[in-house]
Amino acid sequence: MVDYHAANQAYQYGPSSGGNGAGGGGSMGDYMAQEDDWDRDLLLDPAWEKQQRKTFTAWCNSHLRKAGTQIENIDEDFRDGLKLMLLLEVISGERLPKPERGKMRVHKINNVNKALDFIASKGVKLVSIGAEEIVDGNAKMTLGMIWTIILRFAIQDISVEETSAKEGLLLWCQRKTAPYKNVNVQNFHISWKDGLAFNALIHRHRPELIEYDKLRKDDPVTNLNNAFEVAEKYLDIPKMLDAEDIVGTLRPDEKAIMTYVSCFYHAFSGAQKAETAANRICKVLAVNQENEHLMEDYERLASDLLEWIRRTIPWLEDRVPQKTIQEMQQKLEDFRDYRRVHKPPKVQEKCQLEINFNTLQTKLRLSNRPAFMPSEGRMVSDINNGWQHLEQAEKGYEEWLLNEIRRLERLDHLAEKFRQKASIHEAWTDGKEAMLKHRDYETATLSDIKALIRKHEAFESDLAAHQDRVEQIAAIAQELNELDYYDSHNVNTRCQKICDQWDALGSLTHSRREALEKTEKQLETIDQLHLEYAKRAAPFNNWMESAMEDLQDMFIVHTIEEIEGLISAHDQFKSTLPDADREREAILAIHKEAQRIAESNHIKLSGSNPYTTVTPQIINSKWEKVQQLVPKRDHALLEEQSKQQSNEHLRRQFASQANVVGPWIQTKMEEIGRISIEMNGTLEDQLSHLKQYECSIVDYKPNLDLLEQQHQLIQEALIFDNKHTNYTMEHIRVGWEQLLTTIARTINEVENQILTRDAKGISQEQMQEFRASFNHFDKDHGGALGPEEFKACLISLGYDVENDRQGDAEFNRIMSVVDPNHSGLVTFQAFIDFMSRETTDTDTADQVIASFKVLAGDKNFITAEELRRELPPDQAEYCIARMAPYQGPDAAPGALDYKSFSTALYGESDL
Repeated sequence: MVDYHAANQAYQYGPSSGGNGAGGGGSMGDYMAQEDDWDRDLLLDPAWEKQQRKTFTAWCNSHLRKAGTQIENIDEDFRDGLKLMLLLEVISGERLPKPERGKMRVHKINNVNKALDFIASKGVKLVSIGAEEIVDGNAKMTLGMIWTIILRFAIQDISVEETSAKEGLLLWCQRKTAPYKNVNVQNFHISWKDGLAFNALIHRHRPELIEYDKLRKDDPVTNLNNAFEVAEKYLDIPKMLDAEDIVGTLRPDEKAIMTYVSCFYHAFSGAQKAETAANRICKVLAVNQENEHLMEDYERLASDLLEWIRRTIPWLEDRVPQKTIQEMQQKLEDFRDYRRVHKPPKVQEKCQLEINFNTLQTKLRLSNRPAFMPSEGRMVSDINNGWQHLEQAEKGYEEWLLNEIRRLERLDHLAEKFRQKASIHEAWTDGKEAMLKHRDYETATLSDIKALIRKHEAFESDLAAHQDRVEQIAAIAQELNELDYYDSHNVNTRCQKICDQWDALGSLTHSRREALEKTEKQLETIDQLHLEYAKRAAPFNNWMESAMEDLQDMFIVHTIEEIEGLISAHDQFKSTLPDADREREAILAIHKEAQRIAESNHIKLSGSNPYTTVTPQIINSKWEKVQQLVPKRDHALLEEQSKQQSNEHLRRQFASQANVVGPWIQTKMEEIGRISIEMNGTLEDQLSHLKQYECSIVDYKPNLDLLEQQHQLIQEALIFDNKHTNYTMEHIRVGWEQLLTTIARTINEVENQILTRDAKGISQEQMQEFRASFNHFDKDHGGALGPEEFKACLISLGYDVENDRQGDAEFNRIMSVVDPNHSGLVTFQAFIDFMSRETTDTDTADQVIASFKVLAGDKNFITAEELRRELPPDQAEYCIARMAPYQGPDAAPGALDYKSFSTALYGESDL
């Protein structure tokens, strides 16, 4: 700093204050170029000159007093250049060259030139202002020079919304006075005459100093004096104008007003800093509020999905069988509704939940916030585990339903077969006990006895023939018991009754044989012909009964091969009918021969054959019945053959569609994998391409619906296997769900990359360079880099991570950032996050603390009143609700701790 007193007396400089300059070069605005060219030939308006003299003098003295001096006459006191150089040192904080010694005119001119050269070095164009005019005391040129200094050092750096100088200062005034009635700042002359604008500026920043509502627009002198006095007393702004001069002038001097107003601007610059600090805090709080809203949405959606899984799994794990096929088929239909109607929306919810979670984490990383940790039990991994349990239960449930339907079908078939055979046997045994207990042999003749013996022999033969049927009935009952048939009690009761009756018949048969054989010794003759008839008629009759039973036997098949086997067996049976017919004719011929002999020998027969109850009429009747059943059996087998052919058609139809859809899904999965690692065009182009690709996948959905319809037809037809394809409906469903989830996740990854790029200001070229570098070293296209691949990638981008101690330490630091879990892999998203942090700047906890400190007036705490004054209402209340009371030794009533609150926003500990 120039030592004015020493220079004035001994022409020496004292100690200099030094310091940095107030700003670099660069031309001043158009305003200076157009309005501040001082023309030697123009005269300054006397009223304006008076105002400028007073204002510029006060302004210079407000700075010179810092050096312990002042000026009295602005055009006289700067003539030797000493105080002019001193003024420039004070306002710039820089050292000027030493002044010239001596009091000659040349010394003064040289000193003034040094001052003018310094002004010019700051990028100021001095028009028509020379050292000689200043030394000669030219008032107009001196005032012009001071105005140039004021513009450069007090007004030029004022900037509001990218304006500067006059426009910036005017915009600042307009914004600060906008809420006040009767104030309309449009310029720096007429708008200030009534004094209300000066008072409004003070009241806006220091409302306790001005009672604005008591000011009257029609009393400008009082208004101006009030503003000037308050500014001088409380704001350290010297009085630069007289109220009467302003009011008495038609148009106040613009330069004087601008100089005065610039002092107000600098006096309130601290408030401007507070406003900037408040804006920063509002921005940070808005990010935090949005993130909390997203976290609440995630918690709610995760709870709803987990609750649905929790309710659904017990239903799928319920394995209580029903008694009938119809009830089990209803369960299967309910399961189909679940797969078609209830589950697909939940699949979408699960996918959307994962996308929302990833987007939230990306926003937290971009805003330098700690990662979101869902509440216990609601992690994405918890949802995936629950979903996996759900699908396991789902698969087991469908298999159990189909097996249970097969079991019930088998049970119904066996139960019907049991009833049919039991009914046939019971019809045969009807009256047999009474016949065996009959004591007719006691009064019979010898021939009658012989007949009774033969008849009994025939019965024993008949009884032995029915042994197989009884064993079959018992075997069927046993199988029904093993298969847990619901009506096993009645089956067992009926079977036991049949067995008990069979044992009784055996015992009675043995007793009657003993009685007949005892009597037989007394009887001699027997009709051999009738006996032969009886012996041949009984087995033939049994054969016909067995044939009728077989022809009416129920059958169940599941394949073409099985029904063709039955048809082949039936054809083989039909081939035996001619031999059976000849046997029938032979048996009937025996009966006719017996009648012929009796008639030839005039023997009067007693009636029917005494050795058998099987008459020729019975044989003919049963043979006719067999003849009728054969075509019926043909028809039933052909119907079943047609049904199995239809089933085979359904199998082939399903297989044809499945063999197309399955490979299509696999191909699309592979294509998405390739798309996710390739770099074609901008991220927006990639996103557009992926969404078009997603639409093409969704448009393929009707093919899945057609396959579901075909699958339902197969299940309704109770078809349980399909040798024509390796794809099941379950495989197709899982593949389709994975395809939809994969394309949605891939789209979300690109959206997050766009979000990262835009939030961090990464250019498209940088993003493409990052993607190209990553893909180049991702040799296996797995979407992640190993440590060595990642190191090579960093080296290609210019990072010094070569194999030496310093390079290894830097690489380990970077790996701890991109792979905090030490998995040994670096994903593309982690790589992009790292590069974005390396290339951009983000707000930090320290910056937010500094902003709060500005609002608090440099205090270590802030009050609720200060927060409500400086921040929007909702964000002020947000801070008040979350800030802890300040515990420091300088705490005041109601003090709040803004430091711990700021560090908590970024997940940091309060140091």
